[in-house]
Amino acid sequence: MNTKKKAMFSNSSRFYSQIFKLVVPIIIQNLLSAAVNSADVVMLNYVGQSSISAVSLASNYASVLFMVFYGLGTGATILSAQYWGKKDLQAIQVIEGIALRFSLLIALVFSACALLLPDQMMRLFTTDTELIRIGAGYLRVMSVTYLCWAIVEVYLSILRSIGQVTISMALNIVAFSLNILLNAVFIFGLFGAPKLGATGVAIATALSRIVELIGCFLVSMFSQELKLNLAYLFIRNKVLLKDFIHLSLPALANDISWSVAFSMYSVILGHLGTDAVAANSLVVVVRNFGTVLCFGTASAGGILLGNVMGENDMERTKEYASRLIRLTVLTGAIGGVIILAITPFVLHFAALTETAMHYLKYMLFINSYYVMGAAVNTTLIAGVFRAGGDTRFGLICDTIDMWCYAVPLGFIAAFVFKLPVLVVYFLLCTDEFVKWPWVIKRYRSGKWLQNLTRDDLFTTENEKTASQQ
Repeated sequence: MNTKKKAMFSNSSRFYSQIFKLVVPIIIQNLLSAAVNSADVVMLNYVGQSSISAVSLASNYASVLFMVFYGLGTGATILSAQYWGKKDLQAIQVIEGIALRFSLLIALVFSACALLLPDQMMRLFTTDTELIRIGAGYLRVMSVTYLCWAIVEVYLSILRSIGQVTISMALNIVAFSLNILLNAVFIFGLFGAPKLGATGVAIATALSRIVELIGCFLVSMFSQELKLNLAYLFIRNKVLLKDFIHLSLPALANDISWSVAFSMYSVILGHLGTDAVAANSLVVVVRNFGTVLCFGTASAGGILLGNVMGENDMERTKEYASRLIRLTVLTGAIGGVIILAITPFVLHFAALTETAMHYLKYMLFINSYYVMGAAVNTTLIAGVFRAGGDTRFGLICDTIDMWCYAVPLGFIAAFVFKLPVLVVYFLLCTDEFVKWPWVIKRYRSGKWLQNLTRDDLFTTENEKTASQQ
């Protein structure tokens, strides 16, 4: 074996070793998250279709908020991963404080609305008075969850960016397991607890998030590398703040634009009847299981590429990115097979009306190939491109795709041409494939390859450093 082949074999072995160390805990976390969502739906299935539909609609706000935190976490992860490659822990502490300031501010707005205006929030998605009543009760309790989530997601994102995925996974295991247990307690009234139905789901979620937040502080007490220190909120560094905003704002705008547009799918389906809403709520759960592997690979790949770019090794970054894409195509195909395999069980156990069951069957089939489009785009836009700080492209691409193509197409198909529900759903699910040509072209251009780290961040007297505990 010549020197060149030995180097390629070495890089290949190193890539797969590093990616699997990152991806396995992330996949476990994503599986647990999907399990919690499915547990909600399965348990509410025994309460009634209205509870499933109401929680599904109200959860759109959590989905939007998740994308907000994901966007903020992206800026923090991009910078932290690269500074971790450079071994600059002080910069990472400052980045944590910046991300926490933004996440807590946004969470406060969502919490205030959920506590004070839950009826109005539900009316955006439905005119059904029963769904509004159930969803409003759910949202009031969720106002507590949003605040805990703001801190937990930022801290866990930065832990993952420095390779501490096992700790993050352990905290999620505790929180998600507790969530499922408490779901059963409050939905069915076990151990003398009252039967609270949909509101019980919100209480279980809030309590599990509080426990997870406490767990983060406990881990922080023993961490030698990264603390969850609210004092970081008050650290100032103009250069890192500018870099964070430059990276996070496009990513945040991208994720908000995409998630709000995706929520419009629920608005469209919500006005096509409760059968469509109920079917879609189960489809979302199954799709989450189908995308666990490919989305986990995308997240792990972004962290790994960021670390390598922080080391300023661009050739190895390009090689790793190529391997990541091939791995993503494989995981996307596996995701489709998983959805097809789960479908018979879902159809057997779902307690929906005959019409909703008909919708469910074909929506699941559509999603068996939809995951491939989502897998490739997520890996490139949210993984590869963002690892190098290329967040503007995703904003432009997703905004045009969703707001100029998918959402108008859905509204026109549903309310102008009044096409059948399944036709409308199929048209909505073409959004990922439409943007493939532009996304792949961007990847081949190599414009996403950037080392974002800076030297001498803490040399000026007016910059407060993260060492001030």
